[in-house]
Amino acid sequence: MKSSATILVVDDDSNILEVLCARLSAAGFITIPANDGPSALKILEEQDVDLMISDMKMPEMGGMELFSEVRKRKNFLPIIFLTAYGTIPDAVMAVKAGAVDYISKPFDGKKLVAKITDFLGNNSEPLETKETPLFEDDFYWGTSTVMQELYALTRKVGRSNVNVMILGESGVGKECIAKAVHNHSQRKDHAYMVVDCGSTPPGILESELFGHMKGAFTNAVQDKQGLIEVADKGTLFLDEIGNISADMQSRLLRFLEEKKIRRVGAVKEISVDCRVISATNADLPHEIKEGKFRQDLYYRLRVITLNVPPLRERKEDITALARFLVNKHCEQQGLPLVEIPPETIQRLEDYHWPGNVRELKNALEAGVVLCRDNTLMPDDLQLNPTEEGTKDEASTASNSFSIEQSEKDAIIRALKQTNGVQKKAAELLDISRRSIHYKIKKFGIQVDEFK
Repeated sequence: MKSSATILVVDDDSNILEVLCARLSAAGFITIPANDGPSALKILEEQDVDLMISDMKMPEMGGMELFSEVRKRKNFLPIIFLTAYGTIPDAVMAVKAGAVDYISKPFDGKKLVAKITDFLGNNSEPLETKETPLFEDDFYWGTSTVMQELYALTRKVGRSNVNVMILGESGVGKECIAKAVHNHSQRKDHAYMVVDCGSTPPGILESELFGHMKGAFTNAVQDKQGLIEVADKGTLFLDEIGNISADMQSRLLRFLEEKKIRRVGAVKEISVDCRVISATNADLPHEIKEGKFRQDLYYRLRVITLNVPPLRERKEDITALARFLVNKHCEQQGLPLVEIPPETIQRLEDYHWPGNVRELKNALEAGVVLCRDNTLMPDDLQLNPTEEGTKDEASTASNSFSIEQSEKDAIIRALKQTNGVQKKAAELLDISRRSIHYKIKKFGIQVDEFK
């Protein structure tokens, strides 16, 4: 399979920039956003790009000036301009000077994708290819098209140094994807540090990330390195980034801009070179509109976005994934191998999996404990009957009540399995303790019933 091309998108309008990146990402391209010409030139100095799309009219550095500067640095880089009616003459001039083409605003997304695909397909050098492995680093990639594409993107992104944001529902394996990006990077021989921003209180999170000096606060009995500093030359993975406080957002943004940190209680700054990978299942664009998350930090973190599909969208992977998880669990626990008969496979494929791979793993491990004669039968899985059977995914996606019901049912199952211990239930669902407390209150779940 051919690896996807990397496209630099330049526009001073953040809304257009987001729409362009979303449209191109959906078409399988890797997108790198830049909101002005100087930022685009800096990215070109640091990253390999296959094609650039730029607005023609921008403050500080217009499209023609950017075109001229790009030609000095990357003479063969293909460029497509987006132009409003009043700047069409300039765009035509740019095409005559060597740009690939121009598209008038408002643009047709399908035509833009077709134009890019046509050009890269006919004119670009073949990108490096590699067959997708079924298993790598204890992670099952599978044979589905969406996961093969994700693997190709992960490898390509890994070779760069840009920050990456991983999006997906709870339990899809975002942390595994983050580790895969690190393992495919030039930083793989250096530290890989993981921070759970969702379960770490703000006061402690600051010290965890930035470190502190002796005497900076009560119980600070000695100097402590922060995890950002420990990750120097390596990778820092910030899980549940959507849960950090406003103060932490400001501090993190400053680090991303200046690549320097100052320990709590210190005077001198320390230079740190670490790549930041973040992950969230929150709707950050909505959080930005609500004023709860900084837009500038969002764009610093999501230079490139990787979307991990939910398990229900790649059901062709379920059979092999189930056998992989069962065999791995039996091997770790020193148990004889357990057989999964066809009727159990059918039950697994019919189930909706609101908790994704995490829920599948826990259901299978519980089933191995309950099964008899080393054969995993459907009833051993203890799945929620309301989630079984064929479902109209489009209807489910558009019906907010059914989504909330799925979420509530998943929380109830987790609480049952952990005897009402909310911390363990949160870990089971791959969400923060703060999130599960909120959702328990939201859905009116009586936790005492499960103790």
